[in-house]
Amino acid sequence: MIQVGIIGGAGYTAGELIRLLISHQETAINFVYSTSNAGNKVSSVHQDLVGSTDLIFTDKINTEVDVLFLCLGHGNSKLFLETNSFSENTKIIDLSNDFRLEDDKIFENKTFVYGLPELQKEDIKKANYIANPGCFATAIQLALLPLAHQNVLDKDVHVNAVTGATGAGTSLSKTTHFTWRDNNFSYYKPFTHQHLGEINQTVNQLQNNFSSEILFMPNRGNFSRGIFVTVYTNFEGSLEDAKTMFKNYYKDAAFTFVSDEQIHLKQVVNTNKCLIHLHKHNNKLLVTSIIDNLLKGASGQAVQNMNLMFGFEETEGLQLKANFF
Repeated sequence: MIQVGIIGGAGYTAGELIRLLISHQETAINFVYSTSNAGNKVSSVHQDLVGSTDLIFTDKINTEVDVLFLCLGHGNSKLFLETNSFSENTKIIDLSNDFRLEDDKIFENKTFVYGLPELQKEDIKKANYIANPGCFATAIQLALLPLAHQNVLDKDVHVNAVTGATGAGTSLSKTTHFTWRDNNFSYYKPFTHQHLGEINQTVNQLQNNFSSEILFMPNRGNFSRGIFVTVYTNFEGSLEDAKTMFKNYYKDAAFTFVSDEQIHLKQVVNTNKCLIHLHKHNNKLLVTSIIDNLLKGASGQAVQNMNLMFGFEETEGLQLKANFF
């Protein structure tokens, strides 16, 4: 079994990661690092783990672990690695946005590979350092990959996406309080969301002649978890052409599936799945893409990447049932 370290153990993504790893057949959690909770039971913070683990938060680090997960706020992963060194055999999976872009992927002597398995699984298998994609970026890219792969994105791409409250993290702010979020709906960062950088990077990687805009409107939903994305753009082929394109692209994907029926969030919440549905209206193709923001959008995808890096079964530890009812 490989030894796992987790940095930033008190947040939502760390909680989900611990939940997945304690049931993973190939891993043992060596330490969960949290300076603010050192000495406390992990289950005192992640209360869904009561009875599942006796792990204790620590402020000590084992530099010889086989894999290290960084569950830190954006900007903090780079700071942590500047002040902490690990064995050259330690693989690192970062869940922040610190190393996702081409200009940021090389840090000291480390080269981070962008960890979207549906884009570059073989590169991930050979990588020692992974930049885990953002949650919105994951759902939106999975809606666009087959189109970019076939070089058919020739007009602006319009994206409307809604995320649950857990997407904002555990820190309280005006827009995360229950009384503000409940029975409410709002947009934020219109056309400027930070995940646009990695989305555009991937689209241009597959279709280097893409010169149109991706117009992204992110929204806050009044539910806890999940991302619901609708994307529409120009498409001259038929609906059957689009379905064939998407199903062929994802035919070997472990967790991304094209549904002939309309889809909804309850189908993916608590799973590592992405479900996609296609609809044609005149010359516009509508692509709906749904994920759980904490799993396929964060910790589940991180475990999927770890499985690929270590040669484990890609689905190990990720056979999860949706909270459908």
